[in-house]
Amino acid sequence: MKTHCLKATLLMLALTLCTSLSAQQHRVRTVPLSDIRLSDPCILADSATQTYYMTGTGGLLWKSKDLKMWTGPYNVVQIDTASWMGPRPMIWAAELHHYKGKYYYFATFTNRDVFIGAVKGNRIERRACHVLVSDRPDGPYVPMQDKTYLPADIPTLDGTLWVDSDGKPYMIYCGEWLKNWNGTIEKIELKPDLSGSVGEGKVLFRASDSPWSREREDGVETFNKVTDGPWLFRTATGRLGMLWTSWVYKDYTQGVAYSESGTLDGPWVQEKDPVTPPNYGHSMLFRTFDGQWKMSVHSHKSVNGHYVRIPCLFDVDLSGNRLVIKN
Repeated sequence: MKTHCLKATLLMLALTLCTSLSAQQHRVRTVPLSDIRLSDPCILADSATQTYYMTGTGGLLWKSKDLKMWTGPYNVVQIDTASWMGPRPMIWAAELHHYKGKYYYFATFTNRDVFIGAVKGNRIERRACHVLVSDRPDGPYVPMQDKTYLPADIPTLDGTLWVDSDGKPYMIYCGEWLKNWNGTIEKIELKPDLSGSVGEGKVLFRASDSPWSREREDGVETFNKVTDGPWLFRTATGRLGMLWTSWVYKDYTQGVAYSESGTLDGPWVQEKDPVTPPNYGHSMLFRTFDGQWKMSVHSHKSVNGHYVRIPCLFDVDLSGNRLVIKN
């Protein structure tokens, strides 16, 4: 169970950071990317303002014109404090998406005062993906019509947006391993204006499908149970791929799967090996204003004996039939 202990330690560090950031007034400053401490960084390249906007766990926003120097952090989220989230929810893995003239904020919200059950000694907090909206990339982002997008009794996280070949928008998200002991990647259809969900979720694949994510449980080698951070993309040939993250023993690591049908329904075939070095994960892709594809990830680094998460950028080649990280 050492892998689970390490994951819990890293998670608590991220949650502590998230809580402390959300509870204080933030001094806006301009710093290089390497000076920012941020989990799950997501970057929106907004052509209208010729500005890059970065958010992630903690729900704060940074702005940059060149991807090198960043100004922030800014508070951009306005929630319904009377909703299931409660007055002070934790915010994980926030993403920004521009869709049909508006800007949408996909994020995981956690109410630590509400518990939805316990599995194998783990008390599970109320946690779910949700979507907010704004007319501007820098917010404020506010609630829409539906109070919930996913079932209340299932912990979900790391929701992202994808418009499939049928022209419909979908939320792709993780079913957390704490509930099912075998994390999932799932999809659910969204309303045309993303203000709520339609129907029920469908499992696309499970953590146990991965050939590369591993852990040892009670001395026995097995698949790692975690599914994190799905992100969809197409290569220049039209091939549909999905980045997602799990663990290789103690290392947070990024893998990729490809859909044989070219749609969300798959079947999804997992690449044999990870695509990033160890301790880089929870990635997303964006295109710079000069047309270059970039991958945004966070790294795990030890500073004075403590793990910190630092945003990093990799150059990506999508010109062929598969994703290739160039640096």
